Amino acid sequence: MLTTSSKRSSRPITGRTVLLYFLSFFGVIFAMNFYMVRVAISSFSGVETESAYKAGLSFKNDVAAAQAQDARHWSVEAVLQRGDVSGLVVTARDAQGRELTGLTPEIRLSHPTDRRKDVTLDSVELTPGRFKCLTLPPEGRWDLVIDLKRGAETVFRSKSRISL
Repeated sequence: MLTTSSKRSSRPITGRTVLLYFLSFFGVIFAMNFYMVRVAISSFSGVETESAYKAGLSFKNDVAAAQAQDARHWSVEAVLQRGDVSGLVVTARDAQGRELTGLTPEIRLSHPTDRRKDVTLDSVELTPGRFKCLTLPPEGRWDLVIDLKRGAETVFRSKSRISL
């Protein structure tokens, strides 16, 4: 006959023990919730569109501008140069392949998930219709936004996802 005896000291469960377990359990839950909320708030601004109503009203104007841009048949190319003379070169040509004159570029790299990391690139005009941005942000995935303006009017807009 095989008998096993366990000499386990049995502690009585008291109200103090239950209270300690109860407070410990919910303390861990509240601490983790606080941590997760803090990480969520600090990593994402939460605002993608400042005013959805105003964005909806400007939609018709955006469609008209896109149709006017398509009717021009312009060709705008952006080439990333690496090496000793690194930078971004943007070339704008009309429908006949001639470089465009009288344009002012606004080139920026927009972070896909966080507006706070957006970078506006300073550019210099190499020749009419050809611009170079000398400084580039750190490596990663970006949206390259190219706006070409004549005066105050934006006559061309392009947005492309790139990897640096």
